[in-house]
Amino acid sequence: MLSHPGALLQMRTEVQTWLREFDALIARVGYQFGRVEARQRMQEYVQGLLSPIERKNGWQLSEQCGDETPYGIQHLLNRSKWSADELRDDVRSYVVEQMGDREAVLVIDETGFLKKGKHSVGVQRQYSGTAGRVENCQIGVFLVYATRQGHTFLDRELYLPKSWTDDAARCRAAHIPVERKFATKPKLARMMLERTFEAQVPVGWVTGDSVYGSDYHLRDLLEQHQVRYVLEVACDHSVSFKWEKQRIDQVIAELDSSDWSRLSAGSGAKGQRWFDWTAIAIPHPERPNWQRWVVARRSVDQPNEVAYFLAFVPTETPLEAVVKIAGTRWTIEMCFQTAKGEVGFDQYEVRTWQGWYRHITLSCLAHAFLTIVRSHASELEKGGHLSRQFSAFKRKRGL
Repeated sequence: MLSHPGALLQMRTEVQTWLREFDALIARVGYQFGRVEARQRMQEYVQGLLSPIERKNGWQLSEQCGDETPYGIQHLLNRSKWSADELRDDVRSYVVEQMGDREAVLVIDETGFLKKGKHSVGVQRQYSGTAGRVENCQIGVFLVYATRQGHTFLDRELYLPKSWTDDAARCRAAHIPVERKFATKPKLARMMLERTFEAQVPVGWVTGDSVYGSDYHLRDLLEQHQVRYVLEVACDHSVSFKWEKQRIDQVIAELDSSDWSRLSAGSGAKGQRWFDWTAIAIPHPERPNWQRWVVARRSVDQPNEVAYFLAFVPTETPLEAVVKIAGTRWTIEMCFQTAKGEVGFDQYEVRTWQGWYRHITLSCLAHAFLTIVRSHASELEKGGHLSRQFSAFKRKRGL
């Protein structure tokens, strides 16, 4: 119970602070929306995404805004004049201003958006990690910024299968830009990384799963920028070892049991995540103060369950640091979970290219605000009162 007068006053003070922060954020990005009506609609849309309504589709968001039809919402996402890419840049600047850290980790991953029919941009039957099977869905590739203060989205790209890029009429119907050609998921990730580096975002590490770790061009990009990475690869990935190409699992299999160390990859829902780890350093031929590592992670309970990684780190980097970054990869799953559960990430009803990017970018804006608000929470959070504070914030903002 918040019975102490000082605690109640502190909670009211923080709620007022969050109200001011929300208004400042809306003012910060409002210039993107030339007309007053568009700015107001954008604010209402973001408020709706932050609201506790069960479904955040066009009809329910419209009802939340007090409209009888979803026309205004549809106009904002499909016909109003504003740039989702320029708003993305503003979201990135906001995140870096509030959470910027030279030891920040960029996490790359994808998520599926289940859809019916064949008209939603980029949709086809394809594997969705979200569903754990082949489903009719869209796939988005995302870049998350993870720091000690929290983790939220920096960038996003929609994956277009060849069934779309090879069909010009279908692309025109979904308003896909004519210059957009087929790009693999790793290429989309490279595009986002290049934008991040060009914007001079402070970055310490990059991590991702084998879809991205197996891409030589992505690893080369990071090495050119001298950004440390820990990227998962498949067990049959080839590495240069002892002057010849070998499978990474064969290289690791030659090690003795004494070469493994039990280390935690960070805390999870059930406590510390303990695994057995080992690594082999390979001198970098072009960068004398850097090394490439072959890394393996083995399950404590199931020794046959082994994951493999490639790392690029300065010499003298401890294995514990690499293990910590490998464990950070799961923060993006947490971002997907909170974004879908709290800011309507996957609850859109748009079919076009522009509609997808606009909704996703506004959801990223809402998620960034939510993340930063939580990172600014006072000691009251430790007493379990953050949800009470945020509920008060929502009531005052009319969410």
